[in-house]
Amino acid sequence: MWIAIAYLWAINGLTLVVFGWDKLQARRRRRRVPERWLLRLALLGGSPGALLGSWVFNHKTRKSRIRISLYAIVLLQVAAAWLYLTHGAA
Repeated sequence: MWIAIAYLWAINGLTLVVFGWDKLQARRRRRRVPERWLLRLALLGGSPGALLGSWVFNHKTRKSRIRISLYAIVLLQVAAAWLYLTHGAA
């Protein structure tokens, strides 16, 4: 259980930092983090960090494709957690 909690803290922290880094690079007009990597980090469990990074850094808020994808990932993860907690936890 502690490993899962540590993993979630780490992936969300990393996702938040990567969103911040990408915003900084955007302001400097330098090489950016590909959107597919931002979404992969969210899919690996970093969706709270991605949502927080999007809000704190005001980043990727106008791009509807990434915003919709991010919310779909959150919905998928919430549904999976609900199914696990109600049916899979033994």
